[in-house]
Amino acid sequence: MSADSIPLKKKIALNLFRSFRKNESKLHKLNYIFWEATLRCNLSCIHCGSDCKRDASVPDMPVEHFLRAIDQITDIIDPNNTTIVFTGGEALLRKDLEEAGLALYKRGFPWGIVTNGMLLKKERLDSLLKSGLRAVTISFDGLENSHNWLRGSSKSYSNALSAIKLLPQVPNLVYDVVTCVNQKSFEELNEIKELLISCEVKEWRLFTIFPIGRAGEHPELQLDPDSFRKLFDFIVSTKKEGRIGINYGCEGFLGSYEGEARDNLFFCKAGINVASILADGSISACPNLRANFIQGNIYKDNLRDVWEKKYSLFRERSWTKTGLCADCKFFKYCEGNGMHLRDENTGELLFCHLKRIREGEQTLHPKG
Repeated sequence: MSADSIPLKKKIALNLFRSFRKNESKLHKLNYIFWEATLRCNLSCIHCGSDCKRDASVPDMPVEHFLRAIDQITDIIDPNNTTIVFTGGEALLRKDLEEAGLALYKRGFPWGIVTNGMLLKKERLDSLLKSGLRAVTISFDGLENSHNWLRGSSKSYSNALSAIKLLPQVPNLVYDVVTCVNQKSFEELNEIKELLISCEVKEWRLFTIFPIGRAGEHPELQLDPDSFRKLFDFIVSTKKEGRIGINYGCEGFLGSYEGEARDNLFFCKAGINVASILADGSISACPNLRANFIQGNIYKDNLRDVWEKKYSLFRERSWTKTGLCADCKFFKYCEGNGMHLRDENTGELLFCHLKRIREGEQTLHPKG
């Protein structure tokens, strides 16, 4: 399919969704919070876009400091419908996650973790479940050689796979497996799919890697335009098979692949429904947004006031209509792509999904 050839029915849906998105921005109801529980990590992934290290310079935030910030927003949110996700670094390096999780559970919040799986053994999973754990995301980035190469550890693949196999055994647990697709893992997608199905995994999310953080030093992490386009064809065909739930991550507008490669239409909810508390107390949207996207800090600001009175650059995005976006006919549906793909200092767009898909289409129909 051509990325630019959007059928009339889908255009109507996109326009209706545009109105919904504007209303969501106006209401900005907070319902998803990330807590960067630590910058420590037990791996050294070559695609890491954060400040994570084995020995982080920023100490772990005390649980009571995080809870104090959460208690500041209870009058503007519904705890039962507000998910809190522990991320990192590697969140499971903290020995007190159960303490934090149980405190949230008692306050009515569903909570989850994002993990590389290295430390998610049955005993730890059982301990977390007793503290109210409701959701788990595990990273799984290729077959053994590819995964271990990306993660920088010969044990990473086996540990992640063992952790993944635990999840389908837990009743009512919401979980998924996330794969960062790169040049090495792209050719393995069918095998990865079959492996996950054999492990009874029900939900699989695919992301692509962009030149941010350490990933900027490794061009082999980027899919070429032809492979980039084929990735979405793979997702669409896998959806039609109906053997495993599959979606592309919430990263960018995909043109005619909208509603095909995802269960929903593109919507960057950063600062609209999503906030984060970073390891140093900084208040942001998603944890990938730092520098000039920081809105405050829990050690000097009230989280409720920050959410209600700031985040204007997230909720009114006409300022993103520059550079590649300036003359784009699809800007009204995209509004400048995912916020994490904009330069933290200049605001310029670093990567356009639609542009890369179009480039991939040129390999099919080169101009002679």
